[in-house]
Amino acid sequence: MIIDSHQHFWQPGRFDYPWMNSSLGVLYRDYLPDQLEPILAQNGVSKTVLVQASNSMEESRWLLQLAADYPFIAGVVGWVDLMADDVDRQLDELTALPKFKGVRHLVESEPADDWLVQPQVLRGLKRLSTYGVSYDLLVHTRHLKHIQKVVDACPGLKLVIDHMGKPPIASGEIETWRQELRQVAANEQINCKLSGLVTEANWTSWTTSDLRPYVDCALELFGSSRLLFGSDHPVCLLAASYERVLECFRELLNELSGDEQVKIFGGNAAQFYGLNG
Repeated sequence: MIIDSHQHFWQPGRFDYPWMNSSLGVLYRDYLPDQLEPILAQNGVSKTVLVQASNSMEESRWLLQLAADYPFIAGVVGWVDLMADDVDRQLDELTALPKFKGVRHLVESEPADDWLVQPQVLRGLKRLSTYGVSYDLLVHTRHLKHIQKVVDACPGLKLVIDHMGKPPIASGEIETWRQELRQVAANEQINCKLSGLVTEANWTSWTTSDLRPYVDCALELFGSSRLLFGSDHPVCLLAASYERVLECFRELLNELSGDEQVKIFGGNAAQFYGLNG
């Protein structure tokens, strides 16, 4: 069973998407479950984890309603205001719904690179583990150095790095990213998503071989038990179809054992997010 650990739905204009504008072309339109469901069926994907794209409680409520209406959405990674005095009230509301599994914040949109380790943020992150909720780290290489402080402050918090920390694939640079990721991966509570890579490569000319050194590095650092496949649909459409993304990862991982592939393509996501069924 394939579980896509990272996909999005949105409607431009409905919520505030700070990263979205009309220059993004194919992304600047509605993406809803009825459009994705047949694509999942064609590719043998049974379940997905739906991830927030707006720092908004209103969007989180909407995503959870979609999850209630569409069985293929097995879990939702939403948003709460980690810096708010009433973060517990927000978590009480969302965790009352069984498909709410995790929290994410658009850290990459924050002007301060050390946003994650501000005292109010750390206070909010500590509350997540109390509620049994995980946290998705939407970070770039420049943010990775701050993750250890999060781990130290929140030892019980399950963490997953989205998009492998967005390595600079298009430039071919790897060493700084590799060194920073190695420090992070030493923490067993941190997982990593094999997602979002095609849009870090050259959108029009990337090949599977361009991604291989970065995926091999992630395999070396995290092993097959802490990596989760994710399509990053529809963002991936800037560079590749859903089918091509999945086929690319199948090729990159085809030398692993059957058990290892089962973990990466579904088992690890089910365990990390506590997906039922």
